[in-house]
Amino acid sequence: MQAGMQSQPQAGMQSQPQTGTHTQTQTGTQTQTQTGTQTQTQTGSQSSGAAGSYPQTRRTVASRDRSKMDYRRDAAHDLLDEAYHCHLGFTVDGEPRILPTLHVRIGDTLYLHGSTGSRPLLAARGDAGLPVCVAVTQLDGLVYGRSQFHHSANYRSLVAHGSAHLVADEAEKRTVLTALVEKVGRGRAADSRPPTRRELAETAVLALPLHEVSVRARTGGVRDEPADYDLPHWAGVLPLRTVAGRPEPDDGVTAPLPAYLRPDRSPWHAPVPMAGTHVRLEALSESHVDALYAATRDPDVWTHLSAAQPSDPAGLAPIVRDALDAHQRGERVPWVQLDAVTGEVLGSTSYYEVNPEHRSVAIGHTFLGRPWWRTGVNTEAKLLLLTRAFEELGAERVVWHTDLRNERSQRAIERLGATREAVLRRHRQRPDGSWRDTVQYSMIVDEWPKAQVRLRERLRAAVRAG
Repeated sequence: MQAGMQSQPQAGMQSQPQTGTHTQTQTGTQTQTQTGTQTQTQTGSQSSGAAGSYPQTRRTVASRDRSKMDYRRDAAHDLLDEAYHCHLGFTVDGEPRILPTLHVRIGDTLYLHGSTGSRPLLAARGDAGLPVCVAVTQLDGLVYGRSQFHHSANYRSLVAHGSAHLVADEAEKRTVLTALVEKVGRGRAADSRPPTRRELAETAVLALPLHEVSVRARTGGVRDEPADYDLPHWAGVLPLRTVAGRPEPDDGVTAPLPAYLRPDRSPWHAPVPMAGTHVRLEALSESHVDALYAATRDPDVWTHLSAAQPSDPAGLAPIVRDALDAHQRGERVPWVQLDAVTGEVLGSTSYYEVNPEHRSVAIGHTFLGRPWWRTGVNTEAKLLLLTRAFEELGAERVVWHTDLRNERSQRAIERLGATREAVLRRHRQRPDGSWRDTVQYSMIVDEWPKAQVRLRERLRAAVRAG
């Protein structure tokens, strides 16, 4: 296999870029930081950096294939800011050591997080500091050549040399630790407790001025030998990227998921809060499990649902997690239904089959506690969801699905003003293993004005009856 991440020249402690230490953190397909065709001009052992570039030194000038090198400050800063961790190389008693650690860049200084008892931090206390080499690598793809020799990798790697010093000033240390927290989520510093003086004393921070820095990258496709092009083997690139999973709350957490941890998606997939006179819709979370179980304990609630009735809150938790996982995949937008006045949990409802391209969405996965049937809660929840779909998202079509056996649900959907379109035979499997026929209803945007008037009149009637 060809060396995909070729080492950068380093004097003293050498730290090769680490393959696979971090895959790409950008969403979508492979992000290319540079073209890999830029050439640099060397003048002796060191050349002064051009405007916006780091100077080339004997430790940063490549010994081979210099076209892959990049000394621009913005390229280096972008890579450091994208990566969450780095590898710190140093020597102890003449022997090499490499430690993974978290880092954050502030201006042209790289700060490295550590413990006050670690060996590199102890060695950095002196006036001369600690000679170090820091490496960061983002693996962007695996390259499959027709020959084994031309298998490679697309990557972006950075190596920085210098002397790191221990940060002694308390104000500077606090600034760095705040920046580290903000790096994992803009606004997180305000959402967490600052360190106490004891915690601050137990935390060490190294500061490495960025003077000798180089970036090396490989991008593009396969570079096979011409004679191998006719070989009957697949060749190409497998892009790699890091994708965040669904946040998993700690036990006892009741705070809503902060905005910086929510997927960055279109408004169609956002569980925005909505409120009316009877009901308030908020993003569903695992903290709602206990109250949701208490509200929906009546067996009638679960008669026609796609999941069996849980026997306790622990049994409902996987159902809620499935809804949240589907939201993470972009397949569903789940809300919890709350009493508009008291905040009591009443039930849950969702968008699903969300299709911004075709401007359509389905409303369903609804289960509401029996005490709130025919009270105006379900009607108002549907009014809120339909208003958002047609008037805010610009939907052309809204769909409902219900079990052919569930006549109560069919009448409720028809009272919304929806039109029965079809029966989908053997459409879904029930919890008992039998197959259900599904009745499909829809409402199109041209029907919405009249439907809205009817729904609002029904709500006024519900208020008078109450």
